[in-house]
Amino acid sequence: MPDQLSDSETGNKICLSNALDYHVESGRKDQVAVIYDSPVTDTVKKITYGELLDNVAKFAGVLAGLGVTKGDTVIVYMPMIPEAMMAMLACARIGAVHSVVFGGFAPNELAIRIDDAKPKVMISASCGIEGKKTLAYKPLLDEAIKIAAHKPEKCIIYQRPQVKAELQAGRDLDWNELVKGAKAVPCVPVAATDPLYILYTSGTTGKPKGVMRDNGGHAVALKWSMKHIYDIKPGEVFWAASDVGWVVGHSYIVYAPLLYGCTTVLYEGKPVGTPDPGAFWRVISQHGVSVLFTAPTAFRAIKKEDPNGDYLKKYDISCLRYLFLAGERLDPDTYHWANGMLKIPVVDHWWQTETGWPIAANCMGIEQFPIKAGSPTKR
Repeated sequence: MPDQLSDSETGNKICLSNALDYHVESGRKDQVAVIYDSPVTDTVKKITYGELLDNVAKFAGVLAGLGVTKGDTVIVYMPMIPEAMMAMLACARIGAVHSVVFGGFAPNELAIRIDDAKPKVMISASCGIEGKKTLAYKPLLDEAIKIAAHKPEKCIIYQRPQVKAELQAGRDLDWNELVKGAKAVPCVPVAATDPLYILYTSGTTGKPKGVMRDNGGHAVALKWSMKHIYDIKPGEVFWAASDVGWVVGHSYIVYAPLLYGCTTVLYEGKPVGTPDPGAFWRVISQHGVSVLFTAPTAFRAIKKEDPNGDYLKKYDISCLRYLFLAGERLDPDTYHWANGMLKIPVVDHWWQTETGWPIAANCMGIEQFPIKAGSPTKR
């Protein structure tokens, strides 16, 4: 495949669309690829590389059977469930361009993205869960399609047990029914410069702008960053406590950990309130997380609810080596609080949707030195 990159340790090649195949063939078939941890549904599910490959290849077959081909666009409008990852990876597998929109986003905003991306197919779920509240997605999706000038040919709906969505005859299709008879399909070769996804960002104007990411350079950057910035090893557990609707979710929940052979955590919950300020510590302890990456806002929320770290004392998080924070300014007070509580390097780093990976960072896998509060580098 033209966009493959060399693995310096093995001499083999791995890229975004064949990462799962590579790891299964290289002995990681039975290693856990994804830990789905959902305190809002009281669910923990582990998916191996072999199982994930099987699901992704079959769903890619579903998309191909609906006429989705290389270069076509697919909008993914889903909550934080494994099927959202599978949909993204299935698009990459056949060279389709995915555009993820936050599940539950307002119909008018979704319609703007539909008109810009012009998807052939929409993929959604019957509902999302926010704390103790259930939000039906299908009425929002229907309204967005009604508003939009562009009309997708088909909508695939994953039915969650909490809400049953009414399907529109001729347009809407049930995810589970489709995958029952689906045949797995192989990877479609793509060029390094072919698009992988479109992700919309408001920037400074308030008008959504689509950032289009390519395949080859992005794969190289992500794989390099796992070793040299985050200092994590293949087989270890990496947790980006974000959402797949953000660039962090694209890069460090879905693609980078799976490129590098790590186990990634997909968390459907909040830092506080699901059920308490100890939620993050529970996940780290239960799943053996080595590196946590989240936003300063999450730690400000934890600090506000549990300033003395009483919930932290309930868990053994000795497995955690680093805390990486990005997304907005890391104020010195929050930095010092986290550093004092965890007694591990707390690494501020800076990047944005437009870059797709860190462009100002203390590289823990290259050189470690005293960190300066308020700075994403050593000065």
